[in-house]
Amino acid sequence: MGERRIDHYLGQLLDEERFEFYRAVADFADREIAPQLLGWERAGGHVSDELIAQLGEMGIFGIPIPEEHGGQGGGLTELALMGLALGYQSHSVAITPGAALSLGANPILNHGTTEQKEAHLADLATGSRMVVFGLSEPGRGSDAANPEVVAERTDTGWVLRGEKCWSTNARWASHVIVHAMTDPDGRNGHRSTCFIVPMDDPNVHYSEMSGKTVWTLSSTGSIVLDQVSVSEDQILGELNEGFKVMVTTLNGGRLFIASLALASLAFALDRVRTYVQEREQFGGPLARFQRVQDVVLEMDLALDRNLTWLITLLDRYAAGRLDREQASKVKIDCSRAASRLLLDAMEICGGVAGLDEFGLSRHHNDLFVTRVGEGSNRALMTQIARGLLPDCGSILQ
Repeated sequence: MGERRIDHYLGQLLDEERFEFYRAVADFADREIAPQLLGWERAGGHVSDELIAQLGEMGIFGIPIPEEHGGQGGGLTELALMGLALGYQSHSVAITPGAALSLGANPILNHGTTEQKEAHLADLATGSRMVVFGLSEPGRGSDAANPEVVAERTDTGWVLRGEKCWSTNARWASHVIVHAMTDPDGRNGHRSTCFIVPMDDPNVHYSEMSGKTVWTLSSTGSIVLDQVSVSEDQILGELNEGFKVMVTTLNGGRLFIASLALASLAFALDRVRTYVQEREQFGGPLARFQRVQDVVLEMDLALDRNLTWLITLLDRYAAGRLDREQASKVKIDCSRAASRLLLDAMEICGGVAGLDEFGLSRHHNDLFVTRVGEGSNRALMTQIARGLLPDCGSILQ
């Protein structure tokens, strides 16, 4: 498809070192993933162990982990750049290290004790260990602050019971961070606690969720906790402060999801602008029609605008100045703009856009997850509206 349009913008927004990192990952994706992606999808199954090992050897799983723990010492900006580079070809591939880091390693980095960091980070940095974030439940999605999984205190610690679902990377996980109710009568936001639980506990039962049509190569599992005993030293963060762990984890995760949405938009823009210049109809290329040009231009405007916004917020996150509202807004806008414009792109390309080998249908399906993952757009919009309309009544309370 020629030079990527997104590279033009990233070259202006990033310093040389970060841009070279992005290009190295993008070159790997072009060389090792793109030629095999369609075959993997048609064969079914998940991201291969061989590819996970390759990503580990590249240091991808160690991006935000400090060097003293075997990592690269980077941050969320490098993680988002990885999302842009790998997500351009496949969200399924990008989310495998993405979730392992933003939802697995980062909570331990930000809230773990010295002992917990020493126990987990070195293996997480190589990809030989993954931690899955147990948040969503069969009866809880947007109301994640009030989990149905319960932790009951015992003489020696706690007992967990309940089920987590939509858990990304469950197939490969060595541990799950379980967000559980510990004080049902506590004040809002101070009722739950996070626990680090080994997946090989005999009372932890994992099963892959079947019938999924999005992120098809990614592992998405259900995790049942059947009277699982845990000790006090398995608490991640403070007792009854699990909501804080969850919120700070999702804040950064929303920026990563935004990067995946923009990766899809970037792929679609390059695919479409190449196609409409080559495809001839009515005596010339499609690109000569004004309505076709409008779609291509709108895609380019959205990519330029939202990419600049995302990089700005990543800088704020690194400086500790990013608030929840901004993280939610960029996730909402990137996912909605990419989804809308990708449909427009498919329309101007016609029937070929419905073929899996063309690539747009893959991104069309995967973009759905960016609209509901890390907080449903509709729920996030309701939260933002509370600040804009503080006197709007009980519906938003």
